[in-house]
Amino acid sequence: MESNPVLLESKSSPINLLNEMQQLRLLGHLCDVTVSVEYQGVRAEFPAHKAVLAATSKFFKEVFLNEEPVDGPHSNVFLNEVQVADFASFLEFVYTARVEVEEDRVQRMLEIAEKLKCLDLSETCFQLKRQMLESVLLELQNFSESQNSEEESATRPSAVPAAKAERDSPECSVAAPGRGASPEGPAAKSKEKV
Repeated sequence: MESNPVLLESKSSPINLLNEMQQLRLLGHLCDVTVSVEYQGVRAEFPAHKAVLAATSKFFKEVFLNEEPVDGPHSNVFLNEVQVADFASFLEFVYTARVEVEEDRVQRMLEIAEKLKCLDLSETCFQLKRQMLESVLLELQNFSESQNSEEESATRPSAVPAAKAERDSPECSVAAPGRGASPEGPAAKSKEKV
């Protein structure tokens, strides 16, 4: 008797894998590459894993696949014109699939994503920039609408009280519905008294 195949799939495995790789990187375990970053005299070194960098960045994939082993399995990569904080955020993103940055750094993160050919980070930055732009446009639209309504109410004040005065005047011949007024209206009643 033959049984049907079933799919065993873990929803938490990718997240667990990323979390474990991040812990290994932070502790410096099993790291086989050091990325040296320098920008305007500020320099820092970041231990990382070739497999993670190659899987998330086409730039690193090309570097590692084309490198000639010189000093054994450990590699060194030098990046100029990349800010230390930006590369640290890049690493956090590729190891965790999320990173928190200030709004004014989103453009720089997009630039580093393009430089290092990291499609996931590029898409994430584009989506965030789109949301930020839509938010600004919505605020501008709301501001414009409130300005227009203020301008309209500023030009109407004299007309509104006059119309209101006509409705509230006892000589008005049209009675408001539901007040039990006769079709003749108040004006007809005042003629009867005379």
